[in-house]
Amino acid sequence: MATAPVFSVIPRVGLGQVSTANTNRDGTGTIATILTGGSSGTKITEIVVEATGTTTAGMVRIYLNDGTNTRLFDEFLVIAVTAGASTVVYRGSRVYENLTLPNNSWSIRASTHNAETFNVFVLGADL
Repeated sequence: MATAPVFSVIPRVGLGQVSTANTNRDGTGTIATILTGGSSGTKITEIVVEATGTTTAGMVRIYLNDGTNTRLFDEFLVIAVTAGASTVVYRGSRVYENLTLPNNSWSIRASTHNAETFNVFVLGADL
């Protein structure tokens, strides 16, 4: 057991883009790696999903990979939005209180249900 508290040391931002339709929820198909954990672990504080244009109803899925297995962790429900000069694109964000990647064999990955383009940002800090 640690005798002193552990604080986040190095800020981390993972970013990636998903655009290939993947209706699977079992960790197969086209899935992009967004952030790989640091060697001493990485605390994740927030994930942001931002469309790059018009969207239809669907999902952006977030997975955890432990170096061997990819498992569904969370889903962002995407609503239909017709992007325009006076309409912002779909954006979703989620704050996590207790999500930590234990080491650099772990990663956060993402996919999109529909063939639409999304930027995925993972915000956190190495421990």
